[in-house]
This record gives sequence, C-alpha cells and structure tokens, in this order.
Amino acid sequence: MNLATLIKIAIVLAVAFFGIEALRVRNADQKLQSYAGAGAVFPAGDGPVQGAASGKGFEFRGYQVQPLASFAVRARVLAREDYRLGREADLSPVDLALGWKRMADPKVYEPLNITQGGRWYRYSWREQPPIPVQEIVESSANMHMIPATPAVERALRQVKAGGYVRITGQLVQVSHASGWTWTSSLTRSDSGANACELVFVESVELER
Repeated sequence: MNLATLIKIAIVLAVAFFGIEALRVRNADQKLQSYAGAGAVFPAGDGPVQGAASGKGFEFRGYQVQPLASFAVRARVLAREDYRLGREADLSPVDLALGWKRMADPKVYEPLNITQGGRWYRYSWREQPPIPVQEIVESSANMHMIPATPAVERALRQVKAGGYVRITGQLVQVSHASGWTWTSSLTRSDSGANACELVFVESVELER
C-alpha cells in the first residue's frame, strides 16, 4: 500500500470520526430540547431542565428505582469525586459538582475553594464571595450519578473538572428491601443535607 493510499484512508477516517462526533453532539442537543419543549435554547451553562417523570418504577442492581422527574443539563464541571465504598457506591460511583449561568464562568468559580467528600460539595472564599451566596446555591449543585449502562459509566469516568458536560436522564428515588432509601432533591434552590440531585444517567456527552 503506497503513501498516497494511506493518506486517503487517514482522511476518510478523520472525516468519519468528526462526522460521528458531530452527530453525537447534535443528538444530545436534540434530547435536551425534547426535555424542555420546542423552541428551548441552551446557551453555555444555562442550567438544568426538569419535567414530568417518564416511565414507571423499575428494578436496577437489586434496588427499586422510582423516577421523580425528567432531567437534562449542560453545565461546567466544577469538581468530580469517585466513590468505591458504601451502599451508595453500588449505584453511584461518581459525583459531579456542576455549575451553570455565572457559576460556569472561571472568573467566578476559580476564586472559590471547591472540594468534594462524603457525598457533599463545599465551597469557601477568603474575603467575600465572587457572587451572592444564594446565587451560588441556585447555579451549582453536587449530583450523584447513577450510570444506566456500562458505556455511560465509562463516559462519566472520563469527565474532568473545567470542561462542559451534557447529561440527560431522570431524577430518582432509590429504595432497597431492607428499608434503605436515597431520594433526589427536586429543586435547585436548596442547600445542605438532602440538597443533592440523584440522577439516573441515560446519556453523557463531553465537550472537548
């Protein structure tokens, strides 16, 4: 096989790759649109879209999952934390702290000291917050990610702080026959205990 042929093959493969990637991004945007309804616009980090739950409860890895609301978001990844121990880790191996609106702006979130641990997302500042604290609360959140498939889990493990991610799925309540339950928040205006979203993730798109 000569050099010219190899170059042609490389060009064809590159075009095919970028074509598939463009199609994946377009499909993710269309799914986001379907959650919000016709005419919705998703500028950078514009925030989560939440709607009526779709589907009935179902069994997943020995747990009962009850959808509470449809959910989609395009947001900046402020931090990521992986978990391996505990009942929660059986379902959700990854937490993402996400920011939208002004909390997607590096000039706003980079001055904050952002950490994760114990299934919490924390932020602090030296002298004064870069934006009002309630705005930080309403435009960022820690979200527990339950991957619906191995492919989704692999994608979640590739997410890195600083990038944008698109996620669609369901906010859910998970229960076990032992009586244990784990319930998602359904509002973006809460903080503290029980304020995190529990997301059954059906699709993940990373922006490079």
